[in-house]
Amino acid sequence: MARYSLLNEDTGEKVELPSVSGTLGPVGLDVGKVYGNSGVFTYDPGFSSTCSTQSAITYIDGDAGVLLYRGYPVDQLAKHCSFIEVAYLILNGELPTADQLEAFDQSIRRHTMINENLKSFFGGFRYDAHPMAMLTGVVGSLSAFYHDTTNNKDPKHREIFAHRMIAKIPTIAAAAYKRYAGQPFMYPQNHLDYSSNFLNMMFSVPAEPYHVNPVAAKALDVLFILHADHEQNASTSTVRMAGSTGTNPYAAMASGIAALWGPAHGGANEAVLKMLGEIGDVKNVQGFMDKVKDKNSGVRLMGFGHRVYKNFDPRATIIRDECHKVLKALNVDDPKLELAMKLEEIALSDDYFKERKLYPNVDFYSGIIYSALGFPVNMFTPMFAVARTVGWVAHWSEMIAEPGMRIARPRQVYVGADARDVQPLASRGA
Repeated sequence: MARYSLLNEDTGEKVELPSVSGTLGPVGLDVGKVYGNSGVFTYDPGFSSTCSTQSAITYIDGDAGVLLYRGYPVDQLAKHCSFIEVAYLILNGELPTADQLEAFDQSIRRHTMINENLKSFFGGFRYDAHPMAMLTGVVGSLSAFYHDTTNNKDPKHREIFAHRMIAKIPTIAAAAYKRYAGQPFMYPQNHLDYSSNFLNMMFSVPAEPYHVNPVAAKALDVLFILHADHEQNASTSTVRMAGSTGTNPYAAMASGIAALWGPAHGGANEAVLKMLGEIGDVKNVQGFMDKVKDKNSGVRLMGFGHRVYKNFDPRATIIRDECHKVLKALNVDDPKLELAMKLEEIALSDDYFKERKLYPNVDFYSGIIYSALGFPVNMFTPMFAVARTVGWVAHWSEMIAEPGMRIARPRQVYVGADARDVQPLASRGA
């Protein structure tokens, strides 16, 4: 194995850098003692080359377009497994047996209800509050309801927390939508599977029966699988950083939801629909794409390309097929969807976009499916949060279980004023 060191070319001082090897992917260099041994910091804005932890949950090869959950390719999981199976896998490391799946599924179903007092929290939000604002606040408030069984070091307590969080997040997200829509809250129906239950809480009303469309439920299940985890992204890293303090785990989840809300992260699928609205008509698509290619226009193409994937996003390949199935099965007639298909057609055939590997990503297609299923744009990011909760919980649990866990404490290169003395008020500015 290659050896690495940090060399001060002025003094000849050398600091050995131990390597950290994983099952797959590049070698990591352990720089944890660089400051103590040499008095310098490592500097990596945006952490694009920095590993914050060792994890056994998810592996990404951005150049090859590979995404694995616990070693399994995500396309195989989306084809052969339900979201609940994948949730079990991500939490426990192995796919469940039939008995394990039945026990896990029943546990999740038993935890779907939220405390009745939580319902009043939604009434405190302004009528037009964004559902993500409600999600952040209400999930954080769970720490006031579940503070007696959150001994983070107890594996059983961690399991209870994980099951509660995964079970309750769809109920909370649906309640946020109902508050926004001015409709009565709908209780979970535990005879329904995870995705069907969520659709029922979203779209049923007391005045008439509601029947879940199996095409919609299947599409949602696939979307949840594809969004379940994505390694050390901004929101997952936020959950880990907050959790490293030993805070109540529900508070750590709320911090992840807040981070996900950003348009550069979970809010990207909202931005796609906004972009389509601004284009307006199919006849304007070519002109819009020409502006995208003009670097001086300031026009950005949302839902294309990815910071990690330098090839086609493997999730986008799966979701693209699911998208076309949904549109056909539901016979959806939405002008925005026609626009999206035209954008896709141009991007996949134009050399400008192919050379820059600006392929449609998971945000592009997920927004289209959510729209086809009847979800309003402001619910797109909460949908992401429902799915990603599984990953957040798994990473939090993995971190808490580490014997040598330490509070996260990044350093900085200070660029402010030099040391100086306070001047008397009368002499300042003289």
